[in-house]
Amino acid sequence: MKRYGRRGEITMFQFFKKKKGVEVNAVVKGIIKNLSEVQDHVFSQGLAGRGIAIVPEEGTFKAPCDGTLTAVFPTGHAFGITDKDGIEYLIHIGIDTVNLGGEGFDCLIKQGESVKKGDVLVKVDLSILKEKGLYTDTMVLVSTPEEQCALKFQKKQGDVVTPEDVIFSCEKK
Repeated sequence: MKRYGRRGEITMFQFFKKKKGVEVNAVVKGIIKNLSEVQDHVFSQGLAGRGIAIVPEEGTFKAPCDGTLTAVFPTGHAFGITDKDGIEYLIHIGIDTVNLGGEGFDCLIKQGESVKKGDVLVKVDLSILKEKGLYTDTMVLVSTPEEQCALKFQKKQGDVVTPEDVIFSCEKK
């Protein structure tokens, strides 16, 4: 049990200390897009989680925060990361890219590994996705339920540069 004062009470300093939560950065350089504009109903309706989409301008995708890779799809198109507070994030590169069977994806990490914000996860040849007629929209989602974590957007539109731009923060409730 965490104690703040001599008798376990919360001190005035701790009471007014503002919680920051975990800052989640862009995973790729590109342009932010609202999830409702994504051409897949699972993402556009928020069924896979809350967050944003980025239309990538390059093929190097990086970790949005420090955490553990709790899911790495063998095709390299999607990753699950759990941060220090137990909040889960899903990074999904492209629409229907699972159908490529890993073609064009050079996955550089393994499930169970720890990553730091900005670590390269995968390199993707975006021209292959475009040749196959697939959307390159990349979703950065919080899959932890809303009742368990608050999501605060820092950037909802415009260009993003990874890993410098914070797109949202998550705070465990």
